[in-house]
Amino acid sequence: MTETLLVTGASGQLGRAVINHLLEAQKIAPSSIIAATRNPENLADLAARGIAVRAADFNDKVSLEKAFKGADRVLIISTGDLDLKTGRRLKQHETAVAAAKAAGVSHLLYTSMPNPEPGSPVLFAGDHYGTEQAIKASGIPYTIFRNGWYQENLFMSLPHAISSGKWYTSAADGRIAHGARDDMAAAIAAGLASGSRESHIYTLTGPQAYTTNEIAALVSEVTGKPLEVIQLPDEALTEGVKAAGVPEDFARIIVSFDANTRAGRIAEVTDAVEKLSGRKSRTLKQFLEANKTALLG
Repeated sequence: MTETLLVTGASGQLGRAVINHLLEAQKIAPSSIIAATRNPENLADLAARGIAVRAADFNDKVSLEKAFKGADRVLIISTGDLDLKTGRRLKQHETAVAAAKAAGVSHLLYTSMPNPEPGSPVLFAGDHYGTEQAIKASGIPYTIFRNGWYQENLFMSLPHAISSGKWYTSAADGRIAHGARDDMAAAIAAGLASGSRESHIYTLTGPQAYTTNEIAALVSEVTGKPLEVIQLPDEALTEGVKAAGVPEDFARIIVSFDANTRAGRIAEVTDAVEKLSGRKSRTLKQFLEANKTALLG
């Protein structure tokens, strides 16, 4: 009997990519896939392909139970509802786990982050750690994907840094193994389609970890533009990010990434992406070369 696979956040970039890999690489029939989203009208193209599209609101347990009904394996993609004051995102995730339990889901999959345990400098790490704990407490067999930072995240800082010739950071000599979002989506789709009954935690990363200086050197090599890395204390960097028009809470989150890098908590390199997906990971240089025009603005 074919299992029914459900993806939450299906209208987001990661969710859509996972569904694409389920269809193309994993050869899952559209009739065995459920795409759940707050905005079903955004997924008319998937519905036209024969995928069931269901409304799912993470603030409403009843809507999640209805969405999860009949699904065997459910992938909870962490929501983008970052709120440092109310803990709203963790509540949403806990609601989804409870709904999965009530709906009789047989395997739960979740997108977390590397090293989310207490002590992480990343200001929203507690959302992920708390969700992992809720999943384990549910008694449902699980697969947790601890997604490293995306190569695409560099679009937040690099275009401005390249145009000014200065890249401000507080990451010091910490390393990051940026990975391609689509590579991680391919690995997640493979895990979702695997039929595995065991509980697993995978850390998904790119193929090599770099310091900010090494990334800047790669950027200069690819773009031909000089890029000077300027190290600042966290407080000064936060003020600089706020001065660029970023709201305070989000500025603090951005700087907490650098503090996390500096602490060596995002430097791990694994082969989980290649092992799960069966495909070679895109390198950081390949990402820079493919996006050179966009990075140069």
